[in-house]
Parts: sequence; structure tokens; C-alpha cells
Amino acid sequence: MIHILLVEDHEIVRDGLKRIINDTFDLNVKAEASNGIEAIQIASNSIFDLIILDISMPGKNGIEVLKEVKNIHPKTPVLMLSMHEQQQYAIRSFRAGASGYLTKDIASKELVNAINHIYNGNRYISPQVAEILATTLDKNIDKPLHEILSDREYEVMIQIASGFTITDISKRLSLSDKTISTYRSRILKKMNFKNNAELTHYAISQKLTN
Repeated sequence: MIHILLVEDHEIVRDGLKRIINDTFDLNVKAEASNGIEAIQIASNSIFDLIILDISMPGKNGIEVLKEVKNIHPKTPVLMLSMHEQQQYAIRSFRAGASGYLTKDIASKELVNAINHIYNGNRYISPQVAEILATTLDKNIDKPLHEILSDREYEVMIQIASGFTITDISKRLSLSDKTISTYRSRILKKMNFKNNAELTHYAISQKLTN
């Protein structure tokens, strides 16, 4: 039996994923968490065969949680779930120690396959993301400017480029307006941009937003 920790902040999505897993022979959701802090607490007190982790959560995002979980259980495979197909989210996940990356729009079709794949010591990338990654590698270009950003700075940059205000982002990430403003200032300074318009233009040109 493969015992799984399922981390997803949306209850409806979490219930759907749990149903798929528990209806599959030899798979069992041993515990579930609705946010990053809860996930870290559970992982600190229990051992799991595999962890499924949502990448977009309020407070601590999935990549931050991934890094902490891998410090606690270095050998436990982690499958990241995301609404984003952009290669940067996948790249950052794998660099942080993920074993798999699956987009939510096809999770129900490929979830069991992905679980078995990474449980057996392999890496798993959904076909859509694999194609995007391959295309990126084929371009043979210099390191993109946005790779100098931290994971949280990158997340805030994407939110800004998607048209969300400081207040919108603070609510979405459960952080203060002041904190988001600080991240924005750091991003603009690191990337040598003057304003949100330049940042947004860059994100669009790099195909970082949907």
C-alpha cells in the first residue's frame, strides 16, 4: 500500500483527488492538509511513501513547502500539482527536489500513472509540460532574466504581470500589502525595470503569463 499525504487548499479539488486515489488498488490518502503550514506539521510527525503538493497556496507556496518537506524527508518523492503549464514553475519545482509535475487540468486522467511512476523512483512530467520544456531547451538561449528572482519574487511577478493589484496579491497570498510592495520593489530593482508596465511587457514576451 502506498500511503500518501495530500496537500491542496481547495476542498473540492482535494476531495476529488482523494476519491481517485482511494478508489485505486494499493493507494491510500493517509493524511491531508489544506495549507503549507499544516503540511509541514504533518510531515514532521509522520512518514509517507509519497506527497502530493499543490504549488499555489496562500501563505507558504508549494515550492517553499517542498523545500522544507525535502529537508525533513529527503527520500520521499513529491508530486507537484499546478494550474500553470509555464516551464519556470516546473523547472523551479524540480530544482527544489520534486519528482513529478502535473497540471490540474489533466490530473484526474494521469494522477495514478504519475503516482506509480515517481513511487518507483522515476520522474514524471505531463506531456504538455514536457513539450514546453523541450521547446525551451531547443532554443539554446541565455539564462532568462527572471531566473534571478526567488521563488516568492517570481510568484509575485507573475501576479503583477497578470494584472492583479498589490491588495489583490496580498489577499491571494495571505501576506500584507507592505510585504507585497517590498517584493515588487525588489523585483523591479533586480530586473532593472522602472514600473509594472515594463515588467508586464517582459512577462508577456517570455510567455510567462496565460
